[in-house]
Amino acid sequence: MDNINRPDIDAADVFIHESAYVDYPSTIGAGTKIWHFCHILPDVEIGSDCVLGQNVMVGPDVTIGDRCKIQNNVSVYRGVTLEEGVFCGPSVVFTNVDNPRATIERKHEFRPTSVQRGATIGANATIVCGHTLGAFCFIGAGAVVTSDVPAYALMVGVPARQIGWMSEAGVRLGADLICPDDGSQYREKPDGRLEKLA
Repeated sequence: MDNINRPDIDAADVFIHESAYVDYPSTIGAGTKIWHFCHILPDVEIGSDCVLGQNVMVGPDVTIGDRCKIQNNVSVYRGVTLEEGVFCGPSVVFTNVDNPRATIERKHEFRPTSVQRGATIGANATIVCGHTLGAFCFIGAGAVVTSDVPAYALMVGVPARQIGWMSEAGVRLGADLICPDDGSQYREKPDGRLEKLA
């Protein structure tokens, strides 16, 4: 395929389905797979070992870190940054302005959204622009995020509210704040946020 032979794509180990469009210039890291009907707009940087499912649109001017998984029917708009290891479930929605109208141009009002490393966003969740999702947070399916999310927070509902903490392994923590999956330990800091113990 022609777009695999471009110098800005690591052709050694990139899969781009024949039905996908990758606009120039874009940078795609080794091991990344871009599946059916995706569209990568110009000036996008996608890290290594990512998977973009069917009908994913990215860009323009978007950065996606290494080892991200974006499932079917997700649009990652300008202003959204996904750090490494982010999971976006099917049909996750990112907004880019607070009060869109079809007849009013508001591109100058786009607000940035940062999704920090290891975060998980469940299917059909909506992330309202202008907020930061902390590292390893977990957004439940169908939730609507309207404010910043602390690292490790488990968020559900409309609007999303915190109902607990999640470990880096993606397991809900009990009162002892010890991950039942890998034994890692956490503690709540005086400011109410969670940190992992060394």
